[in-house]
Amino acid sequence: MLPKFLYSDFPSLPDHKAYAEIDTENLIYNYKLLSAAVPDTRKICTVKADAYGHSAAICVPALLEAGCDFFAVSCIEEAIAIRQICNAEKKTADVLILGYTLPAQASLLAEHNVIQTVVSEEHALSLDRKAKEQNCRVRCHIALDTGMNRVGLSAQRKTDCESAVRSVRAICALPSLVTEGMFTHFAKADEDSASVLKSDSHTKKQFARFCEVKKALENEGIRLFCHACNSAATVRFPEFALDGVRLGILLYGASPSEHIDAGVRPVLSLHTSVAHIHTLPSSETVGYGGRYSSSEDRLIATLPIGYADGFQRAFQGFAVTVTTSEGNFRAPVVGSVCMDQCMIDVTGLPVRIGDHVTVFGSDPHDLSTLARMANTIEYEILCLTSARVPRIPRKRDNSIFGS
Repeated sequence: MLPKFLYSDFPSLPDHKAYAEIDTENLIYNYKLLSAAVPDTRKICTVKADAYGHSAAICVPALLEAGCDFFAVSCIEEAIAIRQICNAEKKTADVLILGYTLPAQASLLAEHNVIQTVVSEEHALSLDRKAKEQNCRVRCHIALDTGMNRVGLSAQRKTDCESAVRSVRAICALPSLVTEGMFTHFAKADEDSASVLKSDSHTKKQFARFCEVKKALENEGIRLFCHACNSAATVRFPEFALDGVRLGILLYGASPSEHIDAGVRPVLSLHTSVAHIHTLPSSETVGYGGRYSSSEDRLIATLPIGYADGFQRAFQGFAVTVTTSEGNFRAPVVGSVCMDQCMIDVTGLPVRIGDHVTVFGSDPHDLSTLARMANTIEYEILCLTSARVPRIPRKRDNSIFGS
């Protein structure tokens, strides 16, 4: 077996050259704001990928305190970690794995009281067989594929829906599975434009397909805990809230798309400090490839953060916020971002070594700006913030942002 070595093995230090500040007050604000949109529906907080890069160890206790009792993750490793956090907090919560788990791990699922998604009838049969061999029973939810075309029982055409009903019936009869729920995932709830929302959108088609299967099952006396809405659908299609909604990216104060402004507050901000200052002589270049130069002397500051920390090469030109003794100033990133460092132009600014720098998070539009620069989505900017960047709960009384 290979030796274990993770960034989480690093020692805990009192100070850090770069860190991510996690605002749990904003997290709770977002949870309550989104919950108010669907007051009679159970809220499932999605905390996969270490709470979208925000630290499950920080976010889950805050959400438990706010009243959340249902979490969703991607894999069994994450599920066990969340269960351990809940146990440490002496709180009871359901934990749902949205992705595939090897049937051989049935006893682990049962041991940690985790709900497993079954992605096909074959998966369910294999999981049931392994659970029987391991003398345990596994809780599960069934995934329906209504148009995402990723995983789940196909439920797109009329014949698919009829087949899905037969498969769900068969899965519910498996003796070593405790089938509790059924869900689908919307592919375009965050992208449908306002004009499409008034017509026959892909999201509405998916919901109708799901409801066709749901109604047929209920006619046979099979009633399951049903959920379909992700963050985008929760705010755009609250009428599609069934027994539960899955709160994801909006929970963390980021937007799924340009079409959605839910009034949520950013939870993560990325910070570092000025490590070095020097004069760039005219006609000299900055960094790898010499992609920045000036016809006049410029003052350059170096920051100890780079793409290995999640600050990508595509972010050249983005303006970070430098906090000085004379106030806050925006300064652009110049030259190529390096693995562990990047440079900013601070010409004419009262910047000193050690001055605090908010890389992103000082402006609520920072994430959307970075996503456009990298030709990606806000999710990716957050999730790519490296594990070597410590996550630290925000202390508002000591924060540079004030009260």
